[in-house]
Amino acid sequence: MEAINEKTLVGEIVNSYPEAIDVLLSIGMHCLGCPASQAESLEEACAVHGLDPVVVVKAVNARIAAKA
Repeated sequence: MEAINEKTLVGEIVNSYPEAIDVLLSIGMHCLGCPASQAESLEEACAVHGLDPVVVVKAVNARIAAKA
């Protein structure tokens, strides 16, 4: 079961799964603390950064699963 998907808000990911922060930072999402990013879906954030949301979701879910 996936913990997050493309529609999950960046703010929710950061607050609920802090272990995912380093994954997002490592792929270039350095705006995690920005108020605007908190209400943005992961899909929207990926579009802004030119990233494939499917790849990002897999990487974040892998990190979350490894922590569990």
